[in-house]
Amino acid sequence: MIHTIRDLIRDKSVLILGYGREGRSSWQRIRQAGGYSRVAVADMNQVRLEDGHPAELICGPDYQACLDDFDVVFKSPGIVLERDIHTYRCEIVSETELFFRRYGSQCIGITGTKGKSTTTTLIYHILKETGHDCVLAGNIGIPMFDLIDEIDADTLIVCELSCHQLEYVSCGPHVGLLLNIHEEHLDHYGTMEKYVAAKENIYRFQKAGDVLVCNVDNLPADGTYCGKVISVCDEDDREEEETTADIELRASEVLASGHRYPIPTEKIRLIGHHNYVDIAFAYAVCRMFDVSDAAFTQALINYEPLPHRLQYIGNSGGIHFYDDSISTICETTIQALKSIPETDAILIGGMDRGIDYRELILFLSVCHVPYILLMEETGRRIFTEIQKYYSDFNHPERLILVYHLDGAVALAKKLCRPGRCCVMSPAAASYGIFKNFEARGDAFRKLVLEE
Repeated sequence: MIHTIRDLIRDKSVLILGYGREGRSSWQRIRQAGGYSRVAVADMNQVRLEDGHPAELICGPDYQACLDDFDVVFKSPGIVLERDIHTYRCEIVSETELFFRRYGSQCIGITGTKGKSTTTTLIYHILKETGHDCVLAGNIGIPMFDLIDEIDADTLIVCELSCHQLEYVSCGPHVGLLLNIHEEHLDHYGTMEKYVAAKENIYRFQKAGDVLVCNVDNLPADGTYCGKVISVCDEDDREEEETTADIELRASEVLASGHRYPIPTEKIRLIGHHNYVDIAFAYAVCRMFDVSDAAFTQALINYEPLPHRLQYIGNSGGIHFYDDSISTICETTIQALKSIPETDAILIGGMDRGIDYRELILFLSVCHVPYILLMEETGRRIFTEIQKYYSDFNHPERLILVYHLDGAVALAKKLCRPGRCCVMSPAAASYGIFKNFEARGDAFRKLVLEE
């Protein structure tokens, strides 16, 4: 990999665009590769480089004005380019792009609006537990360049891939998973079409011999894909529509080429049908690597779910509290309520990114949760839209406006009955209120458990 970087930057001027976790990772490997004629770091915020490793610093609101002053730009995934990428003179690359160029044949890449972190860590865990040499990388919080020293010729690389990481790639992983696509990140992409296009890059550049494991609703158009497709269908989500797929989930049973695998629901820590869908995807992948049902089951039982994903926080005042802070869209909040039917109070709301809340509003109207606590900007928007456009909303007295999370938790403790549940599943982003969804979940836990 170092040779790949060195060949790219030899005798060239290099810019690292964005100095977060991935930017710092890129800087370390660029220094290691050497051979560049000039190197700089550009970031909106004032940054400080490690002592002894000088580079130019370009900071402030005009930090992107300098891109065409460089030959090669290493772009961090969170950076939104101010112009169309094709209008720049410089070559814009990313860790994901270079990683696929070098290790694509060893990569299992997972993307989707929701479920990708669980599916990624589950696949990694099962492969690791069953004796495979593998590493975990990507959007899960581990920059790909950080793992170079751990990769041999036979190492499997399990990568979580965000839409931002996939947006400008020109090559893909040997095995790609497209779990689902829901309305998300419209503040970044502007249109749903551009967001979908970024997600579809998981398979767009795969070659003959590569594999795509894909939800039946998001399959490539006929004649546009040259690899092998393994389709996955959640029969519980199809209603009356007839669908055939290579992998089918029926209730808690996975059907694969006539073979039935019953998910041991009473023995695992993953809660809810949406997690069973993730298990079906993981099962499809692990079959490729000769993991037996018995070994898959044992590893599945040992899997510890990630925090903030419908995670049980504990009991406070006889009420059971669940943290689903990862929820930023309607579908995940709906799934949370379906997974925990004993819910007395649902906490919804956060930063408004302009997504359509009709699906969630219609579900809330017919579900039986007694208290719907609406927080922050999106909570107020949902409340207003129901009043204005949904005169037939069932029992609107269930809707209660609160300003922030602290007030919502305090009110839930008063309203919920002992033995029942309170779920925070915001269906909205945390930015502008909290640093990220993890910080929101941590704040929720602290509020729940404090006396």
